[in-house]
Amino acid sequence: MTQSTLREKAKSYLTLCYHELNKQDLFDERWSEVENSISKYGTYELLGFELDYGTKVAWRNSNKCIGRLFWRSMEVLDKRSLESTDDLFEALFEHINFAYNGGNIRSTISVFNAQKGIRIMNPQLLGFAAYKQKDGSIIGDPKHLRFTEECVKLGWKPKMGAFDVLPIVIYKEGKPMEWKEVPSNLISLVSIEHPNINAISDLKLKWYSTPIISNMTLEIGGIEFMASPFNGWYMGTEIGSRNLADEARYNLLPEVAKQMGLDIRDKNSLWKDRALVELNQAVLYSFRKAGVKIIDHHSASKQFMQFMRQEAKEGRDVTADWAWIVPPTSGSTTQVFHTEMEDVVLSPNYFYQETIWD
Repeated sequence: MTQSTLREKAKSYLTLCYHELNKQDLFDERWSEVENSISKYGTYELLGFELDYGTKVAWRNSNKCIGRLFWRSMEVLDKRSLESTDDLFEALFEHINFAYNGGNIRSTISVFNAQKGIRIMNPQLLGFAAYKQKDGSIIGDPKHLRFTEECVKLGWKPKMGAFDVLPIVIYKEGKPMEWKEVPSNLISLVSIEHPNINAISDLKLKWYSTPIISNMTLEIGGIEFMASPFNGWYMGTEIGSRNLADEARYNLLPEVAKQMGLDIRDKNSLWKDRALVELNQAVLYSFRKAGVKIIDHHSASKQFMQFMRQEAKEGRDVTADWAWIVPPTSGSTTQVFHTEMEDVVLSPNYFYQETIWD
């Protein structure tokens, strides 16, 4: 990024930050400091409250997130002072525990130093391994097949189960990757059972409590934080309709349908639809039984519409990716399905990274 681009992004964000936080009287002095730092060092450092507010605005601007109503509530763990790999691992374990909060999931972000070349290689801090068999079939989560293979190359021992939690892998520029297992006392898995259909419970499915995304870059005022894992809490369809049901993931609909006694040879029986609804009910039921926060897609849709109304009152347009905001189950029964959305990328924001091995 050129100095002129950095200067432009910095001024744009800081102007917004100081305006929205009613600190306009401090802006001129602060901008002079930032401009001098960029001219002298080619970069600058965000103050604590600037970083804090930037993470929240980045969430507010996240076009693919339906849960933005609560953007102001993000808990920000400023870890920019950490350098040693051991300290980085401990901070990530702290994040997992803090965010889980005994099941009352807290929206949390941990932000690491932008200048140290730190990256977390996991797509999420918690995720399930995948193992390819000789016949081409896969045990576990196919989404993580390549990552699992890389973990094995680093020395991690595969366990060959369908729900094996992967280690966390950290990369620091100029150094070999390092990995550590997530301590077992920090791993909270929810066993998936159905309130009425025992056959679904017999499948022994499970999922982890907290979706902590760790492969995105947080950009605030031109500063790019390559290591900034963050989480909200699950919407049920993320697990039931996508993670467990997608053909490219666990692809469990045929098995669930068989367990329900449905004829999977007859498309007119709508066996996929019927199995999908029951699988989603099982996810919601199980998380609530376990005392782990989760939201159904109808409630999430209503919350997003409330977010849009609140933003309109503040004079801000809501940008969104319609294909991501509309739930993957019963989309047309939700309010967001019938809402026009403009997919414009604003700053601050979160951006996907390419993995190092790709």
